[in-house]
Amino acid sequence: MTTFNLPDLGEGLAAAEIVRWHVNVGDEVTVDQPMLAVETAKAVVEVPAPFSGIVKRLHGQPGDVIATGAPLIEFDLRQAAAPAHQCAASGVNPTSALQTGTRAAAHSDAASDSGTVVGSMPTSDHELIETAHAGGNSAGNGMGNVPTGERLRAAPAARALAKKLAVDLTGLRGSGRAGVIVVEDVIARATAAARPELANPRPPSQPVPANSPPTFTGGEKLRGLRRAMAQSMGLARDNVAKCTLFDDADLHLWRKGEDSTMRLLRAIAAGCKAEPALNAWFDGASQTRRLLTQVDIGMAVDTPDGLIVPVIRDVGNRTAAELREEIDRLKRTARDRTVTPEDLRDVSFMLSNFGMIAGRYATPVVVPPTVAIMGSGRLSRDVVAVNERIEAHLRMPLSLTFDHRCVTGGEAARFLAAVLRDLEKDN
Repeated sequence: MTTFNLPDLGEGLAAAEIVRWHVNVGDEVTVDQPMLAVETAKAVVEVPAPFSGIVKRLHGQPGDVIATGAPLIEFDLRQAAAPAHQCAASGVNPTSALQTGTRAAAHSDAASDSGTVVGSMPTSDHELIETAHAGGNSAGNGMGNVPTGERLRAAPAARALAKKLAVDLTGLRGSGRAGVIVVEDVIARATAAARPELANPRPPSQPVPANSPPTFTGGEKLRGLRRAMAQSMGLARDNVAKCTLFDDADLHLWRKGEDSTMRLLRAIAAGCKAEPALNAWFDGASQTRRLLTQVDIGMAVDTPDGLIVPVIRDVGNRTAAELREEIDRLKRTARDRTVTPEDLRDVSFMLSNFGMIAGRYATPVVVPPTVAIMGSGRLSRDVVAVNERIEAHLRMPLSLTFDHRCVTGGEAARFLAAVLRDLEKDN
């Protein structure tokens, strides 16, 4: 029996939601055949079969959230391993696929292996269960002491997050399938540890005041984009020292019909050239900063399900026509949920063009590992003083939030000044 685990789909995300299965138990599948569609925090992705076999078990139903690295599907291999050319076509390393098939042939059906489409996942022998010895401390995994013989069942993504947040998983009862600890459980424990009043707002023995508001017993569980937003915003809140600068760009010299989004992208590239410190990634755990040479701007696109942030590549070296074509393509694919994982990863700077809807200023949220985000407010005609005269000029409100752990106020101000200079040009 071979177990295929949910792979890292190239976005570094902790989980994905099953949208639909294309196969059933008993079906025969071949390499590269689509097995199911999953919704990550940003897109709907089709997951192909990494090898050929007979489906024996499906882990999860549509609507279930599966942690990255957790079991997804089990099947008997029809042959020892997929041909090398098939593995290459499916994105699976031929050597690892051959090893997977060899292990399956060497063990009985009770043994299990794992395969991946993208990235490298631990085998199922390691990913869920950990047994601690008496007095032992699970060094380096953030688990803390565990009573003798107690087995910790946690998804790899949950273990990694627990280590990062220094969360002790001892005694934590998981909400996943068969009691497995998932990412949501780690976040809940971290939140309760930081703010105990949220976990126990009122002692059980204390009566509820007669004039207290009604208690909501139901509600909609966050999924997909909104679940990912809740997680990333929580991590940003806990890990970023945010500071925001505000200013207004005077667009009085613009020609009629000027493309404001294209001009804003170009201005951000000019800002990054003048002050590279804002086009960077920062790792707070290791206190390391990486300056990036290419400006890849993630632009938030509003959809009914939440925000999607596709990435416009190499903004500083593209023409206005190329930028407009790429903006239109990414907006279209984001709104119909066909945007690819490649269009969502490795953003170096972020833009929130919220002024297209409403609002003048904001405090946009920096999402690690990026260190800055620009917010563009609603254009308006403002009264300004020009050479002792009063004039009405078109102006664009700008809000620049930066991570003050690694970006100085001077660097942020120089960046914003360069953005203003570029926006205020007549072409």
